[in-house]
Amino acid sequence: MNAIEIAIKMEKDAIDFYSKAAEKTSHPAGKKMFQSVTEDEKRHLKMLSQIFKEVDITMEDVSPMRKVQTIFESMKNAMMHRVAATQDELEAFQIAMQMEQEGISFYRQVETEAGNQKEKQLFERLIQEEQQHYDIFANTYNFMKDTGNWFMWEEHSIVDGGTPWA
Repeated sequence: MNAIEIAIKMEKDAIDFYSKAAEKTSHPAGKKMFQSVTEDEKRHLKMLSQIFKEVDITMEDVSPMRKVQTIFESMKNAMMHRVAATQDELEAFQIAMQMEQEGISFYRQVETEAGNQKEKQLFERLIQEEQQHYDIFANTYNFMKDTGNWFMWEEHSIVDGGTPWA
């Protein structure tokens, strides 16, 4: 199996996992997050398949972070209360973070071995997007695990008498 075939399998596995996680997650923000990342992984699969078929790659200008910000913005009021996440939901986010880290490591390795500039650019793009996915999952995990502290640190709501951002 070559690097592209392995990458295609990884993306298919990610699509399967994130689809199932979206079905099982009861919190609306978590569900939408998994659905959004599933769509990103489907796009990755399409780009990798284009390389495998030796077709010109089309890299859409998509930002996983912007999509998630839109999800959170649309649900901001509903998310202001304490979130009761199940252990299964938290575990799903931990697995997702691990999967994204493994994807980043793999794409970094194959990026250095890429056969041409187009493949190299694709792997660089995948590394960036997988890192954004990891950051999204880590942030969501922290939010669902301890919403109060998440708001304190992420929204800088600490009462402070002299920090530069206050």
